[in-house]
Amino acid sequence: MKAPFTTENTARFLNDPVALFAASNTRKLREIDYSTFDALFVPGGYGLLWDLAVDSYTIKMIRDFYESNRPVAMVCHAPAILRDVKKSDGTYLVEGVKLTGFKNDEDTEIELLHHLLFSLEDELKRRGANYISKANWEANVVVDGALMTGQSPASAPPLAVVLRDVLAG
Repeated sequence: MKAPFTTENTARFLNDPVALFAASNTRKLREIDYSTFDALFVPGGYGLLWDLAVDSYTIKMIRDFYESNRPVAMVCHAPAILRDVKKSDGTYLVEGVKLTGFKNDEDTEIELLHHLLFSLEDELKRRGANYISKANWEANVVVDGALMTGQSPASAPPLAVVLRDVLAG
């Protein structure tokens, strides 16, 4: 992997034996007691459209975080997981909520939209979300209560800063 797809953070990670050990010994989500977590940060990637977006454990975890007012930060395609999350009252979590995520134009630009199981942008709008986007590949962070979302990879650093600041109080 080389520029422009890597950053100094990528290089630091790839040269950190502790980080590499942790990454190679990752536990399954179902093996983790998330009740002890203060916040949830979900990175993007296309894989979650096929697994986490339909995983009942993940859906329940996000609902539990949201309803207990613990921060949920999601970037790029991660907000796709919100598609089927319902609050305890049965309404979609995203209904009337301001958020963002990887937009159709970005997926189209890299010729992947037609390969996806569903469009994050279309599905979240269909569920009543107030989807907010900027120009392709620009940093865009949207915060609505406990939910914090970032549009594209450029949004990951500012989203992390927002989450850090919320946790710092």
